[in-house]
Amino acid sequence: MEVTREDVLRCAQLAHLSLREDEIEPMREAMARMLSHAASLDELPLEAIEPMVMGLQQPLPRRADEPGSSFSQAQALANAPAQDRGMFVVPKVL
Repeated sequence: MEVTREDVLRCAQLAHLSLREDEIEPMREAMARMLSHAASLDELPLEAIEPMVMGLQQPLPRRADEPGSSFSQAQALANAPAQDRGMFVVPKVL
């Protein structure tokens, strides 16, 4: 599949990426290779393959949920860049 410079710039815009001029051509070539590979998968004879409904037919093994030793408050806060009254200080999110 042919990928144009405009295709690369449009994808970069959608991904909020800024590409330098010297990055556009290598990106165009890489995108063309990826799309060519994806197109080659269409040629595989998959008619006899049954679709997979679940990845695993048996449940994953689980370990027992048992309480164990933990850090003291002083140990947990020992490497904190900022703390106040026994708690971590972090920047506001909202």
